[in-house]
Amino acid sequence: MSRFRKRHTEVGARPGTLMIPPNAAPPRINVMRYDADGFEEKQIARVEELAPYLKKPGVAWIDVQGIGDESVLRALAEMFSMHRLVLEDIVNVPQRPKVENYEQQLFIIARMIHVISPTNFDTEQLSLFVSSNFVVTFQEFPGDDFEPVRRRIRDGKGVIRKHGTDYLAYALLDMVIDAYYPVLEQVGDYLELLEDEVIQNPKQSSLKRIYQVKRELLTLRRSIWPHREAVNALTRDDNELLGETVRLYFRDTYDHCVQLIDGTETYRELVAGLMDVYLSSVANQQNEVMKVLTIMATIFIPLTFLAGLYGMNFEHMPELHYRWSYPAIMTVMAAMGIGMVLYFKRLGWIGRPREEDDDAEDQDTPK
Repeated sequence: MSRFRKRHTEVGARPGTLMIPPNAAPPRINVMRYDADGFEEKQIARVEELAPYLKKPGVAWIDVQGIGDESVLRALAEMFSMHRLVLEDIVNVPQRPKVENYEQQLFIIARMIHVISPTNFDTEQLSLFVSSNFVVTFQEFPGDDFEPVRRRIRDGKGVIRKHGTDYLAYALLDMVIDAYYPVLEQVGDYLELLEDEVIQNPKQSSLKRIYQVKRELLTLRRSIWPHREAVNALTRDDNELLGETVRLYFRDTYDHCVQLIDGTETYRELVAGLMDVYLSSVANQQNEVMKVLTIMATIFIPLTFLAGLYGMNFEHMPELHYRWSYPAIMTVMAAMGIGMVLYFKRLGWIGRPREEDDDAEDQDTPK
């Protein structure tokens, strides 16, 4: 299960203090510069190599994968004139998804989701620093799901190379949001199987899996809800970096956030219902066991009475001296047992209930 773990600075530390996670990967920097006429792409070793790409016309996308080197991060922050609080939010993960304006720059935090299993998810922080001619993305770990965006830039498909940095920020954020759809679909399929198991054959392991899904849905909800607020801010705030055309695209992303929230809440209600179904199924199983035991005890009560009655050692019991007393009493006991079984079956206590028999007869009767 993914959990919220944040490294806190010491109490009283000055703003901008960095707390780099001990397992953070060293930064790996890739740059793509493109415009309507072409593109170029390169992996660089030093921050100083980025300067020529920022002077060229078009859009420069600097992708930093890994936050494990403070000197590299501070050099990037100085080159792109990042506020110290921006760098703090990039490094001191995890942060809540949000949008902040810094004069002619825009800072966006999102949570990328990764599926480990249908009941185990993990999230990774994505930080976007947007300016008029460049977009800098920071990821916690190497590797991402943005290859479709890179492929669109390389192939020149769509309108991405005809737009500016605002459209690139939209494309990346939209991919982050859309990645939640397959996760919800997997959760839905898993819940269907779990529902069948809980109804037909509830087990102790079923209860454990229900709690696992419940915890992971809380993780999804905690990630998706802030995204809705952040995307809504992008559609409503007056920021010169975002054109009206891109704001329309962000409205579509906002709709996706609302759909994801609705799906998450629906599944949370379904999980709560599964808990009730599980408890009801277990109670029904126990009731069935108790019913069988009660029926058996009820059948043997009169038989035990007869056996106890004629097992008493009184001298004057005339039935004990008859030749056919034993066969007679055994016949009476067998008749009583069979009669009670037939009577209980007629009442629906044994076998299929009478209501189901009546429904079956109604269906067979021609109208």
